[in-house]
Amino acid sequence: MELFEQPASAAGPAPTGPLADRMRPRTLDEVVGQDHLMGPGKVLRAAIESGELHSMILWGPPGSGKTTLASLMAHVAGARFVAFSAVLSGVKEIRQVVAEAEIERTRRRQKTILFVDEIHRFNRAQQDAFLPHVEKGTIVLIGATTENPSFEVNSALLSRCRVYVLRGLEENDLLTLMRRALTDRERGLARHGAEVSDDALRSIARLANGDARSALNVLELAVQLAPASGGRRVVTEAGIREAAQRRTLLYDKSGEEHYNLISALHKSLRDSDPDAALYWMTRMLDSGEEPLYVVRRLVRFASEDIGNADPRALTLALAAKDAYDFLGSPEGELAIAQATLFLALAPKSNAAYAAFNEAKADVQERPAEPVPLHIRNAPTGLMKDLGYGSGYQYAHDAPDALVAQEHLPESLRGRQYYRPTDRGLEAELGRRLAAWRRWREEHRPPP
Repeated sequence: MELFEQPASAAGPAPTGPLADRMRPRTLDEVVGQDHLMGPGKVLRAAIESGELHSMILWGPPGSGKTTLASLMAHVAGARFVAFSAVLSGVKEIRQVVAEAEIERTRRRQKTILFVDEIHRFNRAQQDAFLPHVEKGTIVLIGATTENPSFEVNSALLSRCRVYVLRGLEENDLLTLMRRALTDRERGLARHGAEVSDDALRSIARLANGDARSALNVLELAVQLAPASGGRRVVTEAGIREAAQRRTLLYDKSGEEHYNLISALHKSLRDSDPDAALYWMTRMLDSGEEPLYVVRRLVRFASEDIGNADPRALTLALAAKDAYDFLGSPEGELAIAQATLFLALAPKSNAAYAAFNEAKADVQERPAEPVPLHIRNAPTGLMKDLGYGSGYQYAHDAPDALVAQEHLPESLRGRQYYRPTDRGLEAELGRRLAAWRRWREEHRPPP
């Protein structure tokens, strides 16, 4: 086998292999979905039909057609197609491909499309290796990624490529692909005499979650699992569930979708929407997220966005962590759901968060002044002689336990970090604080 093998879709359909690979579109008219790029007169279709090939990044979820589009570009333009995996290849292989591309360009006047799957897995040095060859036009680079290229592709390479955003396929798109596979005798499932109702196909489409590869693979397995009788195979809902096992949710615990979902959870909580918060929390758990990671985010939220408006929020979030530690999955996940709903409905305040950030900024940006002498401990005679603790006022000896002494360094005298809101318990804390600040101002000795 050659190191860089042309995919079956470009060289002709293969009688074996997964259904998703056998059913790859062979013409632009067979492409389903991505109408914003591949519809009549749209930007990518126009570029392919005119033969104006240019380097690009195809960014989209799994099964949205990135590999298919790349191979079709080569087929329509009559270009040499080289498939390249970022997982298996490195700079040495890049040099080999470029050398061969240079020969093809000079001797045969044929362009080379270098398709790099999962280009986000290349490190910066490996990505930089493409730069001079993309710049010279030795290769037309088509990178495919499920990750945001703004974060995963270095800026120099990104500036030399156009980015096209592919979308997950709509339910009707997936239905079209599956019906095509069921009626195709050469590459599809027609020879099995498969009978699949529209409701069953819609079930597969929902399970696939916009992923054409997933939909076709589940369909194929469901047909294979269906008992044959009289040359027919009737696919049932039970057979589909057996083939699918569990819903394929788009999720990568270290990728962009991880951050998208945790952002959705955090913002739903902040906006006091318990239904949305519960949905995103459940979606993360069902996608394989570590439950304790979700709880850590809830604990953080309890301090950052609720704080002293309802101090019970932090207690309940920590209790959810303990409950999950004790029960594990799935029983312990209910405690996480309970905490999520409570946090969503709790009064909101970021006053503690803002106060902490302001205090931290002063600590980092201002000189580290010494602690005022009167609030230092004086456990030794020498320290007393040096004035440690001199003039300290013991609050419990004062009426109402109120004293007017200063506790901050001189340059921060009168600094106020904490500004309570008027929501929840913090409203009462705010009243107490305002009263204390007024009293201290009235009784504070002159500097």
